[in-house]
Amino acid sequence: MTIKEKQQEVIDDFEFLDDWEQKYEYIIDLGKQLKGLPENRKTDENLIKGCQSQVWIDASYKDGKLFFDADSDGILPKGIVSLLVSIYSGHTTAEILDSDFDFIAEIGLQEFLSPSRANGLMAMTKQIKFYAVAYQLKS
Repeated sequence: MTIKEKQQEVIDDFEFLDDWEQKYEYIIDLGKQLKGLPENRKTDENLIKGCQSQVWIDASYKDGKLFFDADSDGILPKGIVSLLVSIYSGHTTAEILDSDFDFIAEIGLQEFLSPSRANGLMAMTKQIKFYAVAYQLKS
């Protein structure tokens, strides 16, 4: 499945939900499904700056693709980072760099979040792009 197809799937899922309470529950459920990170990978290097809660994103590169693992100490940020990981993990650096984050506006996520959480979301997306640039330069 392409990144665009995964984004469209998320958009479709959110359109199916009636109100923000249901959308909030959906995001929390995504966080509960995230396997998380072991303590030794919850480092300052992997910590996302600008998030209200602690959020860690780690990346590994295998067979030409970038894989993300993440965790958070907050239930909502954990769901948000889980959503991002499910979309962008397992794709090439070029696919990630060629993609956009427009689906976030389409599902209205930024409008639903407090300003500090919206800043955290933007910090997460920047970190995913940063990893793609860094691994592209290595390969």
